[in-house]
Amino acid sequence: MTEPAPGQGPLVGMIAGEASGDTLGAAMIEALRARIPGVRFAGIAGPRMLAAGCTSWHDQERLAVRGLFEVLRHVPELLRIRSDLVRRLLEARPSVVVGIDSPDFTLGVERRVRAHGVPTVHCVSPTVWAWRAGRIEGIRQAVDHMLVLFPFEERHYREAGIPATCIGHPLADQLEHGLSRDAARAGLQLDAAGQVIALLPGSRRSEIEMMAPVFVETALLLHRADPTRRFVAPFATAATRAMFEQILRDRGAQDLPITLLDGRAHEAMAAADAVLVASGTATLEAALIGRPMVIAYRLSRATHAIARRLVRIPHVGLPNILARQALCPEFLQDDATPANLAQALGNLLDDAPLRMVLTQRLEGLRAELALGAAQRAATVIATFAERHGQVT
Repeated sequence: MTEPAPGQGPLVGMIAGEASGDTLGAAMIEALRARIPGVRFAGIAGPRMLAAGCTSWHDQERLAVRGLFEVLRHVPELLRIRSDLVRRLLEARPSVVVGIDSPDFTLGVERRVRAHGVPTVHCVSPTVWAWRAGRIEGIRQAVDHMLVLFPFEERHYREAGIPATCIGHPLADQLEHGLSRDAARAGLQLDAAGQVIALLPGSRRSEIEMMAPVFVETALLLHRADPTRRFVAPFATAATRAMFEQILRDRGAQDLPITLLDGRAHEAMAAADAVLVASGTATLEAALIGRPMVIAYRLSRATHAIARRLVRIPHVGLPNILARQALCPEFLQDDATPANLAQALGNLLDDAPLRMVLTQRLEGLRAELALGAAQRAATVIATFAERHGQVT
C-alpha cells in the first residue's frame, strides 16, 4: 500500500470497513476537499474512497466479515490489521481520525489513538438505543464526537454526555428526487395499469431461506384474491435470485406473474403500490421512496429467544422507529404467516386514501433525514482539524 501524498495540508485518518461506509466516506472526502486546501486522507478505504484520493494501508474487503463463526476464524488477521493501523496512524499523527460504521473494528482503533491524544469522530451509531445499551461506556472512551443518522440518536448521545450531531441519512439525499411510479414501471417494462406489489425478502442467503417461502405463499394468496395483481422482486446477487426461483418451483408458483430483477431494488419499490419487505435497511429505502409497506421477519427460535431479552424497543421497522408509532404493520416470528401478511397487504391495496396518507407520512420522514449528510459530516470533521492547528 502507498503512503499519503506529501503536502502542507492536514492529514485525516479514515476507516471504512464495508461498501456503505466506502460510499459515505468518498462523499465526505469530496466535501472536505472543498473546505480544506491540500487535505490528505489515509487509513482503510474501499474503491470509491480510493478513487477520491484516500490512501489505503489495508484491503477493505479483509474487514468485511459477517457471521459469528466467520468472524472467529478471522480474529487473528483482524487483530494484526488493527495493530498495524494504529501504529501507522500514531506515526502519521493525523489531525483527526474518522471511523465509519463497522463499530467492532473502528471503535477499537479510535479508542487506542484517542488515548494517545488524536481526536476521533465516529459516523453511524451502533444501535445502543435498541440493544446492548452498555456499549455506550466503550463509545465514550473511543469517541470525541459521534455523527448519527437519525434525529433521536443525537438526543440519546447528548443525554449520555457524548457530543453528537445528526447528519441525516445519505440514502435520503440520494433518493430525495426519486422515480415516479409510472417512470419506474416504464423502466422495468411493467404495465402502467393494475396493482404491483414489490417483494423484498432480504439480501442474505439466510434471509431468503427464512423469508422467501412465506413471501411467495403470500403472493399466491394475493393473486388468488385478485388475478390482475402483478409482482416484482429484486435480488442483490445471482445466488439469492436462484434460491428464490427454486422456492417458486417448490411452492408451485411458476405461473405467478412476477418479474425478477438483478438489483434495481429502488426502481422495484418505486413501481409498486405496496411493498412486502423483510425488516432491515430496505424498510428505510421503501419509506424514503414513499411506498406503503408491510414488514415481516423471522429468526431461528434460539436467536429470537435471545433477541427478546436484549431488544428494548417496541418496533423493529425503521419507519416505525423513526415515527415512534406503528406506521407500517409489522409481523414477526410466528405472526409472520402468509395469511396475516396477505390480509395486511390486501387492506393497503384496497384502500387508496390510506395509501395516500401513509405516503405523505413517509415523505415527511424523508424530509427529516435529507440533510446533506456528507456536508454536515465534513463541517464537524473540519472543525476538529482547525482546532488542532492543522488548517492554514
